[in-house]
Amino acid sequence: MTGAITHDRPSAAEGRQGGPLIVTEDAHLLDDLLRLCAAAGARPEVHHGVPERGGGWDTAPLVLVGDDAARRVRGAARRRGVVLVGRDQDDAGVWRRAVEIGADHVLLLPDGEQWLVDRIADVAEGVGPPALTVGVIGGRGGAGSSTLACALAVTSARQGRRTLLVDADPLGGGLDVLLGGEAAEGLRWPAFAASHGRVGGGALEESLPSLHALRVLSWDRGDSVTITPEAVRAVLAAARRRGGAVVVDLPRRIDEGAAEALAQVDLGLLVVPAELRAVAAAGRVASAVGMVLRDLRVAVRGPYAPGLDDREVARLLGLPLMGEVPGEPGLSAAQERGAPPGGDGRGPLARFCSAFWERAAVAGGGV
Repeated sequence: MTGAITHDRPSAAEGRQGGPLIVTEDAHLLDDLLRLCAAAGARPEVHHGVPERGGGWDTAPLVLVGDDAARRVRGAARRRGVVLVGRDQDDAGVWRRAVEIGADHVLLLPDGEQWLVDRIADVAEGVGPPALTVGVIGGRGGAGSSTLACALAVTSARQGRRTLLVDADPLGGGLDVLLGGEAAEGLRWPAFAASHGRVGGGALEESLPSLHALRVLSWDRGDSVTITPEAVRAVLAAARRRGGAVVVDLPRRIDEGAAEALAQVDLGLLVVPAELRAVAAAGRVASAVGMVLRDLRVAVRGPYAPGLDDREVARLLGLPLMGEVPGEPGLSAAQERGAPPGGDGRGPLARFCSAFWERAAVAGGGV
């Protein structure tokens, strides 16, 4: 396996961090702020002025100060995470008052509502750096990309990371089937078809089937359902906010939904069988994927056609080589018994995946 893997290390902190502190006497503004907190899944603390010593001013992850209360908090200790909230779009004095109280942001309603919901939800969920997100895509049909995606996710979970496996290919048959969990309880993609705006990361994780110590978002066996690009964006953003690792099994056809998934992928693995027709097909896939994803690398599968090896395949495609995906005798029989790809931790496929995640961890991504 070659090439460095870089990513910001997610925070080890987990769990909810509490809701914001609201400081205002404006009843109408308070109603709006309470509504936005409810939309973000947060329970705020409300005061008319700066709380007494030991109160939430110092400890709250976010402080929302109504413009009516700016004078009352002017002498409070300076801290980060203060937002001055007003309504008058024409009041230039709001910026002066923000400076006087040390606010990080000025927010005017109703225009800033979505930004504020996202900010409140972030602090309520205790969000750290996003998950290392790996996309796997086949250079041609039958390349084995779904098998590799499952093996990477299973290996990541076995190594102790919070891991989510996302099936972004509606025509792939369902990754839950490949993992032996088609009957497992939990939501599938159709439940998120109408999602837009923000999806709670914790709620998403808890709603999905748990298989082999990881969470899986797959397709059901019902009628085809169109998932909007907005839904793909919202769901993947929620998955990434939880930290750890997200593995996405991508379709070869890059439509608007797939493009939204690619936009949130940190590293793409293009799985290419070592044969000339597969390399030619993979070149077309790489050209389309490369318009969205900057870091795309080649994972080559043998056996090799005459004159080809893994380095030559990478050279022909003009992409960095991640390594050779090894064959694994008995893999199909193991899957028929319900064993997931890479599940035993000892086979060549599991060793390839372990090496991948170990390099990601050394480079600062995914633990």
